[in-house]
Amino acid sequence: MDDMRSMAAPPPSATANGTGMMHRKRMMMHMTFYWGKDAEILFSGWPGKDTGMYVLALITMFVFAVMIEWLSHSRLIKAGSNNLIAGIAQTFMHTFRIGIAYMVMLGVMSFNGGVFLAAVAGHGLGFFIFASRAFRNTEVKPPYEKNSDLPPMSC
Repeated sequence: MDDMRSMAAPPPSATANGTGMMHRKRMMMHMTFYWGKDAEILFSGWPGKDTGMYVLALITMFVFAVMIEWLSHSRLIKAGSNNLIAGIAQTFMHTFRIGIAYMVMLGVMSFNGGVFLAAVAGHGLGFFIFASRAFRNTEVKPPYEKNSDLPPMSC
């Protein structure tokens, strides 16, 4: 009887086939980059096997990356604002930026090549629009003048 109690029960993920043998169901997770629309990005089952949902996932990653660059290089708080209100606004913007950055990071960690390229392209376009000299006045600014409301992101 002690032998029966000491035997461990099969894990809940194990299933019995007709022969009484237990087979463990395992989910395959990619550990190298792969190409294809059959991926799970951010949420279980999303985007699934639907091509339209995969394209939506790529667009989402691209837009998130552009938003990160916009928040990183924007000046939304007006000079002379109430310090408490400005501090709360900065904290909200920082929290939102970091949340989106983590979502992009998790998307890239799916190891899907399309997601990686969408994220890199979004960061590149966002930097080009919001931080490069292409759309900015290049006059010399005093060293004490800030370029954005938020500190630079560090990886």
